[in-house]
Amino acid sequence: MALQNLLGDINQLDDVNNVGAFKACVESSYRWLNSESSQVDVDHLVTGRAVFVDALLRQAWQLLQLDTYSDLSLVAVGGYGRGQLQPYSDVDLLLLSVKTPNDEIKEKLGRFITLLWDIGLDVGQSVRTVKDTIKLANQDITIATNLVEARLLSGSLSTFEQLQKKVQSREFWSSQDFFLAKYEEQVQRHAKFNGTSYNLEPNVKENPGCLRDIQSIGWVAKKHFKVLKGRELVEHGYFTAREFEELIECRNHLWRIRYSLHLVAGRSENRLLFDYQPQVAKRLGYGDEGKASVETMMKAFFRTVRRISELNEMLLQHFRHDILALKVRNHQVINQDFALADGLLQARHEAVFDSPEKLLGFLLLVADTPQAQGLHSATLRLLRNARRRFREHYFCEHEGCRQIFMQLVRHPDFFGLAWDLAHKHGIMQAYLPQWNQIVGMMQFDLFHAYTVDEHTHRLIKNIYSYSQPQGAKSFPRCHRIMQNLDKPELLYIAALFHDIGKGRNGDHSKLGAADLQEFCQQHELSSKDTELAVWLVEQHLLMSVTAQRRDIYDPEVIHDFAGKVRNKAYLNHLYALTLADIRATNDNLWNDWKSSLLRELYQMTRKALENGLECQIDLQSLVNEHKQEALTLLREQGHDLEQVTRLWRRLDWDYFVRFKASQLVWHTSVILGHEELDEQQVLVALSDDTSKAGTELILYGRDRASLFAQVASVLDSRNCSIHDAQIMGTQDGYVLDSFIILEQDGGRIDSASRRQSLKNAIQTQLAKPGHQHINNRKMPRRMKQLSVPTKMRFFTNQANMTLLELEALDAPGLLAKVSQQFVAFGLSLHMAKITTIGERAEDLFILTNAQGQALSQEEQLSLKKQLIETLDQQNHGETCQN
Repeated sequence: MALQNLLGDINQLDDVNNVGAFKACVESSYRWLNSESSQVDVDHLVTGRAVFVDALLRQAWQLLQLDTYSDLSLVAVGGYGRGQLQPYSDVDLLLLSVKTPNDEIKEKLGRFITLLWDIGLDVGQSVRTVKDTIKLANQDITIATNLVEARLLSGSLSTFEQLQKKVQSREFWSSQDFFLAKYEEQVQRHAKFNGTSYNLEPNVKENPGCLRDIQSIGWVAKKHFKVLKGRELVEHGYFTAREFEELIECRNHLWRIRYSLHLVAGRSENRLLFDYQPQVAKRLGYGDEGKASVETMMKAFFRTVRRISELNEMLLQHFRHDILALKVRNHQVINQDFALADGLLQARHEAVFDSPEKLLGFLLLVADTPQAQGLHSATLRLLRNARRRFREHYFCEHEGCRQIFMQLVRHPDFFGLAWDLAHKHGIMQAYLPQWNQIVGMMQFDLFHAYTVDEHTHRLIKNIYSYSQPQGAKSFPRCHRIMQNLDKPELLYIAALFHDIGKGRNGDHSKLGAADLQEFCQQHELSSKDTELAVWLVEQHLLMSVTAQRRDIYDPEVIHDFAGKVRNKAYLNHLYALTLADIRATNDNLWNDWKSSLLRELYQMTRKALENGLECQIDLQSLVNEHKQEALTLLREQGHDLEQVTRLWRRLDWDYFVRFKASQLVWHTSVILGHEELDEQQVLVALSDDTSKAGTELILYGRDRASLFAQVASVLDSRNCSIHDAQIMGTQDGYVLDSFIILEQDGGRIDSASRRQSLKNAIQTQLAKPGHQHINNRKMPRRMKQLSVPTKMRFFTNQANMTLLELEALDAPGLLAKVSQQFVAFGLSLHMAKITTIGERAEDLFILTNAQGQALSQEEQLSLKKQLIETLDQQNHGETCQN
């Protein structure tokens, strides 16, 4: 079906009350958009839909005789004003008049808008006089922007020209004010996306480097230069012809993605979510190979948005100087090649980047110039052109480049602005072949928020921040570590390679270590330095896995970890790398819970290494320290120390290892204050003061079946997550359970009313013994698209207990379902450590059987079979009954 046929159908519409005929015409347009999406240039489709809607609106306007009113105009604004419409984009309209419309006109305008909604168009409309429109636009930059692109569709030309005249007048936004407002708007928009284009589920309209950044250039140009087409900017000297063609090429690439995304989603959807990526990739011709096709599509996408980001930065800087009539206030010649113009590095001639060595040498200059704030637009243009000229070989193949690169990584300030420029403008990509492979590389999970290269960039920035003054306040231990490192470049180099092996078949840690071994030989590092850097890459997950998935209060765990770490120097490097790695993975993942785990593991391992791995002696001293400090505080609070001693005698020494003095004091105070519990009562208490890791919840009472499962289900249903659970039994049949809980987003439960509400919900459930809790929390949208096979591993520790490592989809009710099976098998749960990594739960449970022993092989196999069956059933359902 051709566009001309659709326009012919519109001409046949002769009854405005025949909504069905109008709707059929709209449906035909979507069939046209779908059928021609792969054969026709996207520019034709996007402008073609606008032409179709133009004709449809004009026909309805005329059938309602709205064109007979002399001062009434139908005006397209926003993206529709540009004459561009994606399949399901909003149709933004301004119904413009000179005077306030009378009741007759209002009634017809109401019928007009109702018709558009009834036939399936998403319409954004406003009915305003010229005067009101200008008044509101002067107060709101969004309205003002829409008017810059206004286009008359039908009605009074005179009224529309009145509007246009006022938009171009002095009483409207000046070019300077308009530019500053749009620039600030862009800064705020970029901040919503953490200042990066490299998000795994990007918004193709709003993301940095996406369509809004192209539109920002157009808005500013149209307002200041009064041009209608971007090509006219070439004549003004703001584009080269090549740059203009590049911008159009990039825009059309994003248009194709957005166009296909709309058709796949069946609505106006601009977020390229995991759910849609495979279908969009297939529609765009990247194949039907799942992740492989998506990977190819997304790499092309990320390379496009980098080009747009560079052009946006370069052109807006041009506009800034021209529109604001800025004059350089501080000009400082640095050398024969560069000067500093108001903080921007400005090239002094065209040949500043005539070799790869010159490009890398420029980064050295940046590192040596602390007052530099960025690149002058002329410098950026030269850098972009040079990067394209030197594509034949990677820079690391040049001996001179290798020498400069080693100077860079050893420079104390390279990983500030210079590193940002190397990453942002593709210099690292040109230097190292392995880095080129990870640029724009997707990570198909909910744990990571960024592509592999962006994650690594952020990790390195975290390490650099430890050496800065702010690092001394925020991360004092890492700051001290960085200050005392003889060769901090080894930590940076290890960070550079830690994930560089991703995307290849095999263990990325080992692949990265092999790449780094080759790099160290090529760059002439000593064997000792090579050994440390390679070990860091090979073991970069060791500390986080141990902290989050092992019982770090088990002497055997500390002994084993300390043996792998070898010495305090290796421990310090690994701690700084691990902390930076977790923080760079996802802005929502780092919290006090993870911080406390790593800190505890670091401190205990350090003491173990100092004591020659005699961990048991150190743990006994920890017991004594905790007890003594707690007794002092309890005495000051006026507690009867005999009562305290009687309570403590009922608890094993393990309890005093795992809990700090502040927790011992709180537990003891709460329990002694409620001694008259009957056999059915369970004491429930919450505190936000005892743990930096989160809110502590304790339960105390007679042991009963399903206690843990019931509490886990209640918390999950109320969007709380359990991160740690210590199940302590007294010698006379009571339990003292301690949970560290957080909100689902990883934040603390700061509100007293929220804590009280949770306490009431738990007490209500526990007051109904034998009744299962009903958890109605639904599976999140993003989780439904991801597959996590259930895996289990069993180990036996020195205390003859079974450690169960469970990896499964973090579906609603998971913890309650698992613990319910423990009850069914007659098992005792002694500890649970809960770790959520995106969509994946990686939990550790310490169990004994009915005889108080480790599970036999037969018991392990039976439990594994039942858990897999239970979790498979759960993952196919929407709600859980626990």
